[in-house]
Amino acid sequence: MRKLRSFSSDFKRQVVEELLSGVSTPAQLARRHDISSGLLYHWKKQYAKGGFGNEASKEAAVEERVRQLEQMLGKAYLEIEFLKKALQRTFAQSRKNGSSLPTTENCSKASRGGANS
Repeated sequence: MRKLRSFSSDFKRQVVEELLSGVSTPAQLARRHDISSGLLYHWKKQYAKGGFGNEASKEAAVEERVRQLEQMLGKAYLEIEFLKKALQRTFAQSRKNGSSLPTTENCSKASRGGANS
């Protein structure tokens, strides 16, 4: 039974870049490196999608995501602080009126309908 080979990202990138440069044909590269042409084209697709350890682009994407999350956290913090202050004002007004419940100043009119007592 043949052992599966694994290739480093640098090797794959080097082979694909040689293929894309046109210095060697796919058949020459496949023979020279003892790989199938199908594998070569698979690597080419991966390379086009940004594969083979483009650590710089992955790192930039992670940094961008961290920045977005920090921004979202900051907005959430501001909203929480705003809501806390609003709740404190409401609570202070209700204490002033002698009730532990929030006031409903606009609802002082008796409603029409409902159950008759």
